[in-house]
Order: sequence, then structure tokens, then C-alpha cells
Amino acid sequence: MELLLFQTLTAGTQSANLRPVSLIRNLFWFLLFVFFTFCFVVLFEYGPNEFTTGFKKEVDRVAHFVQDSIHPGKKKSDQASP
Repeated sequence: MELLLFQTLTAGTQSANLRPVSLIRNLFWFLLFVFFTFCFVVLFEYGPNEFTTGFKKEVDRVAHFVQDSIHPGKKKSDQASP
């Protein structure tokens, strides 16, 4: 009797359904952490008066960095060496 009760309490199939939800939840919290860290850095760099313009500048800077990381071979024609 005790062995049957122990097996039903420790069955691994019941908790396997929560793993995708847990992954989504952890991804959400990580993205939220990255977003608020980014906002803190922008607030620290530009101050509360210039937050919106600083946010736009930093988003453009991050987008440019990601784009350069994805396509490293492309260079602008004005930056080409003679």
C-alpha cells in the first residue's frame, strides 16, 4: 500500500506538462530584466529630461550593432579606406 502511494506521489509525468510554461515564464522575466536594465542605463546616461530622445538614440545604436553583427562584411561606402 505504501509503495503504491509513494509511486503515485512521485510520478514524473504530472510535472512534465509545466516545463513549456516554465520556459515561457523564465523567458518573459529575462526579457523584462533586459528591458528595465536598458531603461536604467538610458536614464543614468541621459537623465530624466532627455530620456525619450536618449531611448531612441540607444535603440538605434543597439539596432545598428545587431545589424553589423549579423552582416559583418557590409561596409558603408563613405567609410571605405582609399
